[in-house]
Amino acid sequence: MSDSSPQPLSLHQRILNDIQQLILTGTWQPGHKIPVEHELMKQYNCSRMTVSKVLTQLAHARMIERRRKSGSFVSRPHSQSAVLTIPDIKTEVAALGVPYSFEVLHKARRKATAEEREMLGFERAVPVLEIECRHLAGERPFCFEQRLINLDAVPEAAKETFEETAPGAWLLQRVPWTLAEHRIRATGAEARSAKLLGIDRGAAVLTIERTTRSAQSTAITFVRLIYPGDQHELVATFSPERVGRPAQ
Repeated sequence: MSDSSPQPLSLHQRILNDIQQLILTGTWQPGHKIPVEHELMKQYNCSRMTVSKVLTQLAHARMIERRRKSGSFVSRPHSQSAVLTIPDIKTEVAALGVPYSFEVLHKARRKATAEEREMLGFERAVPVLEIECRHLAGERPFCFEQRLINLDAVPEAAKETFEETAPGAWLLQRVPWTLAEHRIRATGAEARSAKLLGIDRGAAVLTIERTTRSAQSTAITFVRLIYPGDQHELVATFSPERVGRPAQ
């Protein structure tokens, strides 16, 4: 029997994730000076090469700016942006004051279809992991999730059971990303989503579709989140000085 337990993060990935989260959550604002290399080396008990690789990767992703003799700083946006923050589903449910849970309904490895390759920007057939989950607020269905994970980009996902952590949160903890494109639509519930959400077929639902990409513009994951229309809202924050990124 193979061991399906999650693999521990490398030190490089842990440092990268920590800094990304400080930037993406706004804890470190644009212009904030990143701790110098020897401070990060001491904090994480690691080599200078490891720290340098992390900072180089963040610079390539345009999340930080490295200035000679001055240090590294959180990048400032070059134009005014409309910021749409999409919280993690577990966080949304916790805000309601009810227990959160989720269940994996379907998980299968296969090749991407022609339509999916076009959507994700691939010229060849790539292996993907297809996952369907239902998220619950207490005993009430809260969201139906349909997701594709690019196994060329995240091969370890093929062995993950997703029994302890939902796919979106699992990806956010392990995979660096720099760009998320999303589409929001009001639609009518199709038969399967209506049944899983406990609503009538054709009832109003809010559908969020998001493709997340790496620094090399490779698609990491595509997700479709379907919420009952009368139970969910999106809040947009407009600011000339902050750029927000949604969760995976």
